[in-house]
Amino acid sequence: MQFSFAHVFTALTALTYIAMGLAAPVPVCSLGTRTGVNTNSTSSSGNGTDNTGSGTGSISNSTSSSNSTSSSNGTTTSSSGSHWVVYSDAWVSGENGPPDASDIDGYNVFIMSFLLSSGSVDQAQEWESLDADTRSSIKASYEAAGISLLVSAFGSTETPTSSGTDPTDAANTMAQWVQQYGVDGIDVDYEDFDAFNDGSAIAWLETFTTALRAQLPAGQYIITHAPVAPWFSGTSVYPSGSYLDIDSSVGSSIDWYNVQFYNQGASEYTDCTGLLTSSGGTFPGTSVFEIAAAGIDLNKIVIGKPASAADASNGYMDTATLASCVSEAQGKGWSAGVMTWEYPTGDSAWIQAVRATAFPLK
Repeated sequence: MQFSFAHVFTALTALTYIAMGLAAPVPVCSLGTRTGVNTNSTSSSGNGTDNTGSGTGSISNSTSSSNSTSSSNGTTTSSSGSHWVVYSDAWVSGENGPPDASDIDGYNVFIMSFLLSSGSVDQAQEWESLDADTRSSIKASYEAAGISLLVSAFGSTETPTSSGTDPTDAANTMAQWVQQYGVDGIDVDYEDFDAFNDGSAIAWLETFTTALRAQLPAGQYIITHAPVAPWFSGTSVYPSGSYLDIDSSVGSSIDWYNVQFYNQGASEYTDCTGLLTSSGGTFPGTSVFEIAAAGIDLNKIVIGKPASAADASNGYMDTATLASCVSEAQGKGWSAGVMTWEYPTGDSAWIQAVRATAFPLK
């Protein structure tokens, strides 16, 4: 894998920030796992390492069953059914744009990282650099395969609320990019942990989401969020608000959540009990069914996991173990799907092994 100086500098800067800015253990997003090539001077590393929460522990970010279909230019995009989601940020030798649809058979959502307030980087920038005919051809092949193509916003190197970015302006600019470059929607990979800790993130995200949806109508465009699992904790951890409040306010504008159940500690969300029914440990009450019990639609809780141990600091499950959890969750009425960080490790073989007999390809 090839890294630019900008990626190395970004990683060192983020690690320095963590060392200087955090007190008690808190949720973290794992830095350095999103590593794409950026021909500009900035790069974003999402599903990575940043700090969140006024509680304790470490969190991270980064999806469907019935390959829901979407069409380019926002004409008829479906967000129903199960979501099998894969992110792409890493540079892949020999590729120019997203992989061939056959290489990601078993997924129905492919997310390109990242779109920043300042513009596109990494895989999003690569998509932008393609000519219109090439983009149209790729989109047509994805549509035929039942795969929605999204762009991911922000990532772990951008702190829009703390930096004073206006949420409405940012939403309008990003929505315009989605429309101009013909993708099916946008994933909000928000990782401004300081703002989430002090509560200012809540109103910012609510305003941002409302403005996005005003420009990207439901049924024509998909809007997802990718919070770390501990951000669904209640007022005892986040007295100024959490994703429970965001969902209550603007959840109807969010199609589903790509929940990051990794990078939150060596033993967090690492077996089916901790992942599904009783998280315990540092972040109690934040397993799949506990989040649902707190008021989140069960079938909007997409389980996010790294594709390999190298793709995250911790929280990795091998495909056989994850498949058993998926099967157990299905037996309890869940069918939201699975998200992984990232392609190409999370390839067709990976997702088919995870879907296994619970959600086999048709």
